[in-house]
Amino acid sequence: MQIRTESSVSAMNSSMFFLFFFSLLLLSRHHCAEVYKISPAQPLSEGQNLVSSRQVFELGFFSPNNNSGNNKYVGIWHKSIFPRKVVWVANREKPIAASDTLASLRISSKGNLELVDGKQNPLWSTNISVLSNGSAAALLDTGNFVVKDDDVGAEPLWQSFDYPSDTLLPSMLLGFDSKSGETNFLTSWKSESDPSTGMFMVGLTPQVPSQIIVWINGSTPYWRTGPWDKSTFIGLPGTNDAYTSGFRLDDNAEEGTKYYSYNSYNYGDMLAYMDISSDGTIKFKYSQSGENWILDFVSQNNSCDQYAACGPFGVCKRSESPTTPICKCLKGFVPKSHEEWSKGNRTGGCVRQTKLFCETNTSQSVASRRNEDGFLKMSQLKVPDFHEYIQIPISDAPKCRTQCLKNCSCLAYAYVDNIGCLVWSKDLLDIQEFAYGGEDLFIRLDRSELGEGKPIKLIASLTAICLISILGALGFGFHRLQANNKKGNAKLTDTIENGRDTLQEYIGKHDPSELFIYNFDSILIATNNFSITNKLGEGGFGPVYKGKLQEGKEIAVKRLSSSSGQGMEEFKNEVLLISKLQHKNLVRILGCCVKDDEKLLIYEFMPNRSLDTLLFNPTQRAVLDWGRRFNIIQGVARGLLYLHRDSCLRVIHRDLKVSNILLDEKMNPKISDFGLSRIIEATRSPANTHKVVGTLGYMSPEYAMGGMFSEKSDVYSFGVLLLEILRGRKSTSFYHNEEQLGFLSYAWHLWNEGRGLEFVDEVLADSYSSSEATTCMHIGLLCVQDKAADRPTMLDVIFALSNEKDLPPPKQPIFTNFENPSVYDPHPHYNIFSVDNATITMIAGR
Repeated sequence: MQIRTESSVSAMNSSMFFLFFFSLLLLSRHHCAEVYKISPAQPLSEGQNLVSSRQVFELGFFSPNNNSGNNKYVGIWHKSIFPRKVVWVANREKPIAASDTLASLRISSKGNLELVDGKQNPLWSTNISVLSNGSAAALLDTGNFVVKDDDVGAEPLWQSFDYPSDTLLPSMLLGFDSKSGETNFLTSWKSESDPSTGMFMVGLTPQVPSQIIVWINGSTPYWRTGPWDKSTFIGLPGTNDAYTSGFRLDDNAEEGTKYYSYNSYNYGDMLAYMDISSDGTIKFKYSQSGENWILDFVSQNNSCDQYAACGPFGVCKRSESPTTPICKCLKGFVPKSHEEWSKGNRTGGCVRQTKLFCETNTSQSVASRRNEDGFLKMSQLKVPDFHEYIQIPISDAPKCRTQCLKNCSCLAYAYVDNIGCLVWSKDLLDIQEFAYGGEDLFIRLDRSELGEGKPIKLIASLTAICLISILGALGFGFHRLQANNKKGNAKLTDTIENGRDTLQEYIGKHDPSELFIYNFDSILIATNNFSITNKLGEGGFGPVYKGKLQEGKEIAVKRLSSSSGQGMEEFKNEVLLISKLQHKNLVRILGCCVKDDEKLLIYEFMPNRSLDTLLFNPTQRAVLDWGRRFNIIQGVARGLLYLHRDSCLRVIHRDLKVSNILLDEKMNPKISDFGLSRIIEATRSPANTHKVVGTLGYMSPEYAMGGMFSEKSDVYSFGVLLLEILRGRKSTSFYHNEEQLGFLSYAWHLWNEGRGLEFVDEVLADSYSSSEATTCMHIGLLCVQDKAADRPTMLDVIFALSNEKDLPPPKQPIFTNFENPSVYDPHPHYNIFSVDNATITMIAGR
């Protein structure tokens, strides 16, 4: 039996007390103390957070991205929602040093709220003009940080809502007071890790009616909403009743104030915020019951959303590429510079083709009024910037047209419900064509542009002369057509495949402005008669040549051989499909050329050729370091997501492989070869074909064996491609000597045994990110799952690549196109061309 003396018990109690006290110290390092008021007697120090009464918001010291090595700031964020979103920052321009642990936020002796560093140097202050010794600071449940004087009453002496950072919370005001000169606007962070003032600013314009604009450096427009119609902004056609009911714009002409605000009551108990990101994008997010933020609106999700993407008098077609807008000139206008327009630079816009009648005729005679200008109606548009409001009776809408017609400087007008008459006297800028919604815009044109020329009296003799002239012109035209056909010039009237169809007729059913028909002789000159020295490579459909046009532009010319598997349907498919798909990770087609049996496709030139020329070349693949490989993987994923979900069409590529990934001068990837692609309906998945086309090694099981293709068959091909980039070897030329495993089986076995990093290309040595490589291998194995339902979507892939999505474990892939090890070449032969990666066609029995 053990006997404890009094001294031993005392020593034990002391030890327990020490352990208890030490545990409290440890806990205090991980849990900030909560305070509810800052007063002269109670400053806020690091390790403490000021909390609103209902625990909605909190204010404290933070480091951007939770990096302790960064500078520190005082900011406000929602208390219980992660990831944390900082909605206001006090000391944006004067950060606290990372090593300073003694900084504090306090009430000064004169009643000002001030932030001082550890040496008591002031970093930020409220600069209240009416001071008080009884002031205190508190954080409200609205997110408003206020300084009040207990002796004065409820009116705050200062509030953070009057000094927004990058975020607009419910009940905050965005706008200005023209009489006092006070303005409330949002300014972006410089970057995600730097809260100092960035280059983008969001504010309300003084126009009637107003609109919200994002400016670059406070002066250059970057994005705009279009004018307010008393319920919503008419340049945002996707807004719905739930969105508009909580948003308002108060315009008080007498007081000289314009303020935009919103309430979250329409969302019930949900929290919400709107902010401007460091790249100039406005986002609106909300959270249900304290869960993660849900994106409800984003301003820049389309190439046309960028301000004046197509220049003056240009129209941008919506829902196309995130980077390259599809531009057209308004009717009656032509490109200001045809050379720049053909190069894809449309920002110079368009100019009027025929002068307005009112500019050349000042007479007000009856005869002249008969020939006055008219108006062309265009529908479903985002109206141009710089509108002017004309007050007319609501019941007299036609007067809007009359008012515009009377003023020669009036270039267009629109009568908008809930607004009234808007007119434009400056260049028409930032016009978009919507798929739905939008407004009717009436463009002023000369009568000749409207097909309403002067009346002509027909006399017998004049009729005879006209008929003779027409017949002569037809005869001359027929003679010229025969001559041109003999010369073989590839014009729009050249026939294709023995007159079965003409390129002119085929393209005429689509949009000819998006495509250029090249002359065959000019391509011969550009490629030096298809010289072998100009040859870039060769695929299953024929060789590709480098060319240089007379104006100096470098091009790549795919010459489809008559014996290739790509027939006229595939040719037409690629010409017109790729011309409508515009994305920075898709190769851009410049035009085409047809003469006799020659079918040519002209693309933008990719100086680093196709990915396989580097990846599968033992002397070149070291050029593809990990950073470049990861960028290529991400770029291809973004391009596929665009094809599957974000483009105006829903496209299945069906032939995704390493040789169809081209690299530009910065090693950015671009998906090419759309001859086998198919457009499918959004509601139809999967589709079926009796003609299985593609490349062995990249085909999904359901497609290779049953002809069933969908987004998930492209996902399978992407998985093989990703694993090939990771390994630096072709899937169809891989053979593991010891275990006789195929490419996919070998990858899965290494992963299953926890040795996934052994799969990474040995030329990368230790210069790669092990976490990124592990993620890529995980994604690749999920993409090549046997069942389509087990594969992720490309949206899932994008999120996973950015570590925003957890992934399930992959199952062992049983199906491979080549499972017999004898078909593998243990000593693969490398070639800078992709001859051995030819696309094949198989007829699947049903």
